Parts: sequence; C-alpha cells; structure tokens
Amino acid sequence: MSDSQEKQVVQAPVKRSYPFWLGGVAASLAACLTHPLDLTKVRMQTTAPKDRHNMLKTMIMTVKDQGIKGLYVGLTASVFRQMTYSITRFGAYEQLKSYTSKPGQQSSAANMVLCASGAGALGGIAGNPADIILVRMTSDATKPAAERMGYRNALHGLFRMTKDEGINSLFRGLGPNTVRAILMNASQLASYDYFKRSLVDYAEMEEGLPLHFSASFLAGTLATTVCSPADVIKSRVMSESKKGGSIAEMFKTSLKNEGPGFLFRGWTPAWIRLCPNSIAIFVILEQLRWAVDKARDLK
Repeated sequence: MSDSQEKQVVQAPVKRSYPFWLGGVAASLAACLTHPLDLTKVRMQTTAPKDRHNMLKTMIMTVKDQGIKGLYVGLTASVFRQMTYSITRFGAYEQLKSYTSKPGQQSSAANMVLCASGAGALGGIAGNPADIILVRMTSDATKPAAERMGYRNALHGLFRMTKDEGINSLFRGLGPNTVRAILMNASQLASYDYFKRSLVDYAEMEEGLPLHFSASFLAGTLATTVCSPADVIKSRVMSESKKGGSIAEMFKTSLKNEGPGFLFRGWTPAWIRLCPNSIAIFVILEQLRWAVDKARDLK
C-alpha cells in the first residue's frame, strides 16, 4: 500500500448517526438569536415601496412604535417553523446521504446537492403552515389596522387560519416556499459539507470551531444570494390573507413597478441574519453532536 493510500485510510472519517431532531434544536436556538433580523427582512420585503425604509431605519421604527419587544414579534412562530421545517430537512438530509452513499466513502458534491434538495422539498412542505404564520406575525404591524391578523402566538395563528380560511390556507404559497426550501438546503446544507471538506483538504484546517465558523460563514453567504428571489416572492404571497392573483401576476406587477432589483429586496438584513444564523446553527449542531459522542463514549 502506498503512502497516499495509507494517509487516505487514516483520514477517512468515521460515519456516526445522530438523533434526527438535533438539527431542529440547533436551528431553534439559532432562531432565537437572529429573530429581530428575520422580522426586519420580512417587513422590508412586504412593505409597499412608498413606505419602505432601509434595514436600520426599519429596526429603529419598530422599536419606536412597539418597544424592544417589537423585534421579537412572531418568535413563537419562528421556533414552530424550525421544529417542523428544520427537523425535517436536517433529518431527511442525513438519511438520504446514508442511503445514497457507498459504505466507507464520502458523498460526492453532486450527491450532496441532490440529497439536500430532496430534504429541502420535504422540509418546505412540513414547515409551510408555520412559515405562513411567521410571515404574517412579523409583517402584521406594517399593515392598516383593519387588515391585521392579530395572532397572539403560533398556535393561535394556526387555529385562526384553519377556522377563518379553511385547511387549504395552510398550503398558501407552498410552491415558492418549497422552491426556496430546495434552494436553501442545496446552498446551505450541501455547501456547508462541501466547504468544510474543502477547508480540511486544501487549507489543512482541523476539526474545531474555526473550521465550523468558516464553513458556515461561506454557506450562509451563498444561501442568502441563491434564495433571495424565492424568499421575496414567498413573503409577498404569504403576507396576504385574501385570495389574490397568481404568482405570475404578482411577479409581473412587482417587476414593472420596482424593476428586477425587487428580487433581492432585503438582501442585506437577510445576509446579516442568515450568516449569523448559519454559523449559530452549525456551531450549535456540531457541539450537540460532540455531546452525543461523549455521552456514547461514557456508556
């Protein structure tokens, strides 16, 4: 056996399985840290052009009108979303990778993208009701008083939607939300694995916080850019309670009134939110995995 083959055998990672819910827990904890930025992003995406402000002014006006607690409106919906959407996407991604990878070999980049896309589609479907409630709760204050939903929390929103608008309302915006979820997973989960592996192979970084931070920063930046168009469309569709025109009509109207730049509306707060959010998710997730490994070793 050659030296390179011996090195490859020594460096081959030991694949270990982890509880499927770890990703949901990590994402929920991260959401609690970055929720004010998520709220600001949604308000920038859904506010009429004549009333729209930049990120900082939007946050200042929120605090001025509602106090500091105004930045945390919809936090219950954010956690509800992560415990449906993220649990599904993280769990499905790991399962799909294990099913499609050959024993003892790492998944290829193409395979990771395909697995992440499939997991994203499942997560988008599972988290759609919570996503609608989150968008409505965070954008409620920007609407006229007569058009506000007034959801007290995520469960109240779920009850009200089902009662007032029917079961079908839970799947409003499912198309753009699923597309966004596919793009998010392919550009966040798959790219995190890819960047992490590349940093180990080419930058000779070792397992630890610097590696996790660097890989998640790169993944968050890529995910923000790739997901922005679908995210804007999703937010605008979900923020409406009444049945309006088609997504195509909304896209045409927005493009005519605002130009193609509307597809990246709120990119800055989205990046400022998603990068720290991605870093928090993956750093927390890696620590949770480390804790699981330690607990297993003690048995």
